[in-house]
Amino acid sequence: MRRFGTFGMYLGAVALITMLGAISIVYSESVTEAPTGFSTPTLNANQGSQSVSNGFPEPAGDTFANDQSVFEEQDGVDNGLGPVYNAQSCVNCHQNPNTGGNSQITELRVGHNDNYGNFINPTITINNGLNTIPNRSLINDRATCPQAQERMPGTEVIHALRASLNVLGDGFVESIDSNTLYQIALRQPSQSYGYISGEFIQVPVLEASGQIRGGRFGWKNQQASLLSFSADAYLNEQGISSRLLPTDTTTVCKTDTDPEDHNDSIGMADIDHFATFMRGTKAPPVDPIQMATSDARTGQSIFTSTGCAICHVTAITTAPTGTVINGGAFTVPSALGSKTIHPYSDFLLHNLNTGDGIVQNGPPDTANKMRTAPLWGLRTKSRLMHDLLTFTRNDAILRHGGEATFVINNYRNLSLTQKNQLIAFLQAL
Repeated sequence: MRRFGTFGMYLGAVALITMLGAISIVYSESVTEAPTGFSTPTLNANQGSQSVSNGFPEPAGDTFANDQSVFEEQDGVDNGLGPVYNAQSCVNCHQNPNTGGNSQITELRVGHNDNYGNFINPTITINNGLNTIPNRSLINDRATCPQAQERMPGTEVIHALRASLNVLGDGFVESIDSNTLYQIALRQPSQSYGYISGEFIQVPVLEASGQIRGGRFGWKNQQASLLSFSADAYLNEQGISSRLLPTDTTTVCKTDTDPEDHNDSIGMADIDHFATFMRGTKAPPVDPIQMATSDARTGQSIFTSTGCAICHVTAITTAPTGTVINGGAFTVPSALGSKTIHPYSDFLLHNLNTGDGIVQNGPPDTANKMRTAPLWGLRTKSRLMHDLLTFTRNDAILRHGGEATFVINNYRNLSLTQKNQLIAFLQAL
């Protein structure tokens, strides 16, 4: 038996594979490379008008430009913002080098452990002690009135910064069959002398009541679908409730009724546009000039030989066109099906001694585990790791420990030239 993190559920491998198998496949097709490109420039006027999608089929009456404009829309109190929130727009936290990309923004997560070492989500007191926000590790940095402002209680000894993530190419990530991630987890111990063992957890799919799926989004793999991810971010980062999460975290200074995200003239809510935008984005491209250098090419080989690629998996293929995923709520289209991507991630949870102590949608043992950060688009980041508190590629590598100790020892044993070649490769991603 192997443990999987659906709220502490223990499942046998055979039963899990059966449960995770594709529901239906319409036809067989050849595998092709996913399209890449930073093709969603952030514009002040005519938002999305210069953007190019990966070919994802738009719902009737919708366009990729329209999806991007909703993703970039600045919300205010007059259309549901708050009462507690972190940003006014999705693009505020996902923008470098263009809409949907990496971020310099962090959020604050807090909590404490009980006497048995189990993580406890705190209750946050607001409004001079008259109101509380219970069972929530997120402390929002902003509020629409002083009475609603959250502050970390002194009782919460666990506190961590959490970076906003790149969402470009996430339609391909969503379209990876859960069995693919599970099989990667099974192979890792034999590839690493038993040191590395990624944890695969299953989490609820909000748009498919009672259904679960392999988590892959968020630092804790707390979401499995882009629509679930959109609803979660809309509520927790902007304070806007939707049909999937229909209740605000507090009523202090609230001026409208839940849910606040309504369908537009073509029958789509904002969360639908968010998910459709992310599904339509191309995967982050490499720098072809840098990647063609001899140092980068040699560094790519060193990346594999040292063991980095055990977790930062270089290539994954999505499920075939017609595969039904997300508990039956989404069918993989041809734009996303049978596409090879190069995310440099296994989308599994690992303990590298960099964990933040927070548990979200997983069992207690995930407190000090984090999702392997995809390295595609890495060259667009100036600050690194989950908390953005590491500033050089070398320091980011050396910050790894725990399961990655033997890999880091391999790196330490490289010559200075070899280390620079490995970093030259990372600079090309």
